[in-house]
Amino acid sequence: MREIKALDIAELVEHLCIEACCVITDDIKSGFKSSLLTEKSPLGKEVLATLIENAEIAKEERNPICQDTGMTVVFVTMGQDVRITGGFIEDAINEGVRNGYEKGYLRKSVVSDPIDRINTNDNTPAIIHYELVPGTDFNIVVAPKGFGSENKSGLKMLTPSDGVEGIKKFVIDTISSAGGNPCPPIIVGVGIGGTMERAAYLSKKALLTSVDAVNENEKLAALEKELLDEINKLGIGPAGFGGTTTALAVNILTNATHIAGLPVSVNIGCHATRHAEGKL
Repeated sequence: MREIKALDIAELVEHLCIEACCVITDDIKSGFKSSLLTEKSPLGKEVLATLIENAEIAKEERNPICQDTGMTVVFVTMGQDVRITGGFIEDAINEGVRNGYEKGYLRKSVVSDPIDRINTNDNTPAIIHYELVPGTDFNIVVAPKGFGSENKSGLKMLTPSDGVEGIKKFVIDTISSAGGNPCPPIIVGVGIGGTMERAAYLSKKALLTSVDAVNENEKLAALEKELLDEINKLGIGPAGFGGTTTALAVNILTNATHIAGLPVSVNIGCHATRHAEGKL
């Protein structure tokens, strides 16, 4: 049995909150630079150049990439032979979020109740997802999620007869309807299968996939490429000003499902699809 201190978890989460909000991942930055070479719209090129400059300034000065520093989504992968000591894991994670958003001067955007809408003033509670695995590993990904993109995401309970064409139509319709609101160039996470909530979880988790990754499943890799091509033909472009770069990537995750179902979820990540990872 491996023991991990709750205090160490809080300190790691604190660091990851600031890192995620201020430093864009290398794969996304490379995506900006590659798109700058292929973008056909002069205004689109200007927007992409500005995004690159903004990312560099944010990293150097440790300022947030975007003013919407999001609702803190945390993915915990924990070995079954790990025991947390000195406190409850969720209290530790929320303490890390609380400290990170305070010390990093990050905007607090969470309200305690969706009806009463009173700000908690520390960006807690976080949304926490757990995955239990064999062994003693302990890994955390902090992914602050802005709601300009979250609000344009969607889920649909298709039927098996809708098939791949139904999936493609729903994805394209969702992105087309979103327009420039999610701050493109976007990353599109697609979750297919499972149940309603499982598909939504998969689409959120898919946003963590590197934009230059190739799906191990050849059929899904082909579908991702087709969807990316079709999305970029929509002409929405960087910041919604028109152009050939609406999305940097489409990433698909799937799950076994019921014989009568075909749940599909689309989670949109803005140009600052932020996440930072750490281990204990």
